Amino acid sequence: MKKVLFVSHTANFSKFNRPFMRWFHEQGFEVHYASAGEERVLDCDKHFTIPFERSPFSIRNLKAIYSLRKIIQAENYLLVHCHTPVGSVVARLAARTEREKGTKIVYTAHGFHFFRGAPKINWLLFYPIEKFLSKYTDCIVTINQEDYELASSKFHSKLVKKINGVGVDLSRFTPVDEQTKRTFRRERNYNNDDFILICVAEFTKNKNQQLIIQAAEKLVCKIPSLKIVFAGCGEYLQECRALVMSLGLENFVEFVGYRKDIEKWYNIADVGISASLREGLPINIVEEMASGLPVICARIRGQIDVVTDQRNGYLYDTDNVDQFCAAVLKLYENRNSLLNIGKACREDAQLYSVADAIESMADIYTQVLEK
Repeated sequence: MKKVLFVSHTANFSKFNRPFMRWFHEQGFEVHYASAGEERVLDCDKHFTIPFERSPFSIRNLKAIYSLRKIIQAENYLLVHCHTPVGSVVARLAARTEREKGTKIVYTAHGFHFFRGAPKINWLLFYPIEKFLSKYTDCIVTINQEDYELASSKFHSKLVKKINGVGVDLSRFTPVDEQTKRTFRRERNYNNDDFILICVAEFTKNKNQQLIIQAAEKLVCKIPSLKIVFAGCGEYLQECRALVMSLGLENFVEFVGYRKDIEKWYNIADVGISASLREGLPINIVEEMASGLPVICARIRGQIDVVTDQRNGYLYDTDNVDQFCAAVLKLYENRNSLLNIGKACREDAQLYSVADAIESMADIYTQVLEK
């Protein structure tokens, strides 16, 4: 039986791999998955729990390397596809011996921690690790132009490829007509004339939701009907709640937690927003575009691959609250512009479909396995 192994630090990440796992099943492979095991992984034949530590520098990951190496040696995989910083470090070190015997190693970089404008410490810590491990990688898959150019020119992998992210189900994320939008709003206690901005992201330092809250304080004076919806959980959630309370914005900002029905929340919104400081290729923004929402986000790697300023949204300089506010006001004050940009978003989102992602990865898998 031909076998393939997917590796990621968190089991939750497996949802991005499921289309590719199903593709391997269709090709007659037995599909295995290795993760920290915090939840069930679908579409795999075996799921191994590995004692990953969150930091790639933790000495406890030596146990993870040992555990994963034993599995790789016992199962005789044709290919190992690794993801996430910790998962990719552990997997490539664990598979070194088997790679010499023919096992192929593919690594998808979902946004290197080193990039133009990144703190120097990121370059000092993460760049040497990635460069060293590239020697033990048959193909590095990147999802934005900056990472592709860097990996192509600096790393030692046999192949470097670029794809348009892991893919979005465009049948799930679609615009709705005005009547349906009104119905969805009524169900969630919003008014038809509310101007709703939605931010979908985990509450982390990198996602930087505090900027949006600071912007809200400025915007409510000019947009009395403003509503901001934050969907997601994370360690900075309570801090953001406290900031909203301290600024007296409770009537303008709502936290709705992690949502499995996020497509319906996109359908009540007018604009998708992001304040991220670092992205690989932002799936949330592609989902919003597919739903017909103009987007406002920072001018950073990954986001500039998706958003063209004034075509399908607006870009602002990182951490520039005034530019963010100006972009919101442009869309609020010009309904025709908002609708036209929304149509362009839907068109541009077609480049990021799951079908295209599967096709791109199938070509990569075939090329790697034939070498």
